[in-house]
Amino acid sequence: MNAIAQLTSRLPKVGTTIFTVMSALAQEHGAVNLGQGFPDFDCDPRLLDAVNAAMRAGHNQYPPMAGVPALREAIATKIQTLYGRTYDPGSEITVTAGATQAILTAILAVVHPGDEVIVLEPCYDSYEPNIELAGGKAVFVPLGRCGQVGDFRPDIERIAAAITPRTRALILNTPHNPSATVWAAEDMQALAELLRPTPIVVISDEVYEHMVFDGRQHESVARHPGLAERSFIVSSFGKTYHVTGWKVGYVVAPAPLMAEFRKVHQFNVFTVNTPMQHALAAYMADPAPYLELPAFYQRKRDLFRDGLAGTRLRLLPSEGSYFQCVDYSAVSDLAEPAFCRWLTTEVGVAAIPLSVFYHDGTDRKLARFCFAKRDDTLQQALERLAKL
Repeated sequence: MNAIAQLTSRLPKVGTTIFTVMSALAQEHGAVNLGQGFPDFDCDPRLLDAVNAAMRAGHNQYPPMAGVPALREAIATKIQTLYGRTYDPGSEITVTAGATQAILTAILAVVHPGDEVIVLEPCYDSYEPNIELAGGKAVFVPLGRCGQVGDFRPDIERIAAAITPRTRALILNTPHNPSATVWAAEDMQALAELLRPTPIVVISDEVYEHMVFDGRQHESVARHPGLAERSFIVSSFGKTYHVTGWKVGYVVAPAPLMAEFRKVHQFNVFTVNTPMQHALAAYMADPAPYLELPAFYQRKRDLFRDGLAGTRLRLLPSEGSYFQCVDYSAVSDLAEPAFCRWLTTEVGVAAIPLSVFYHDGTDRKLARFCFAKRDDTLQQALERLAKL
């Protein structure tokens, strides 16, 4: 074996993601794919027209490293209107190649070897590898305050107990993937008070910011000055406008934090697709598409939940995002990964086991479905799940 083949892996514990595995399994068995979190419907044709217009207008070369100015200005206007905080488009907003790149870049910008990062789990699967690539250590704090299955509210006392002199950052996510829990104002206020005397940086994953249900308000970190002054806020045009394959997102942060972010951003991506940035800037002039998103997805959530109500699956709350978690313990004793494989191959509906969102594979007989699908897709899945 030659020397190159003997490389030491930077991520020795990492394999192919569960999302790729389950999507391939669904395709192989002709299952309805409610696993990976992406829509199976098209975006607004006006957005495609805007991309075409931008390309034909000659916007096909490198844009500024931080993003097209018109798009950064549109982002600033949206945040000011919705959350009441002003960010300077020139020094405090950067357009990114999706939210995953944004989170990695924020971590690389602030985490040094030996630093600790508090991760609230279950959590999106990129967080821990990102921290490891920076040389940091993930410190896992479980969500849930009473040990009850299906409780994913933050426990501020547990978070406080995890803070040490080495704690450099904390990652929070609301609306939450995978649990569909939405943080309340009092949760944010308690976190702000906890972190007030510390130098801890917050990385706030808010990619589902426009998907909150039943009259709830998205508690962006931007609403809370004590958190905003120490936070990177991450959002996603892909999630908001049903174009996950475009991989365009953004980060906002106070200027000193953003200066460090851009030092990394310019060398791991440099800049992002030019015509799509111009198209998004033009499209954002009409706020209706994101203002109407809660009602759009709440209708899909309700359709899906109503259909599941007749099965033996126990529905957990779905307060935000486009996910629905279920407790399947009345259906099967199988461990979560095995149950989701069985559900895909034998029932014909793909789901994601929640255990993959825990560093230690915590298994509570829970599975996650994505309802960002056409109504006929959801109905087909419900017909199959009715067998349960």
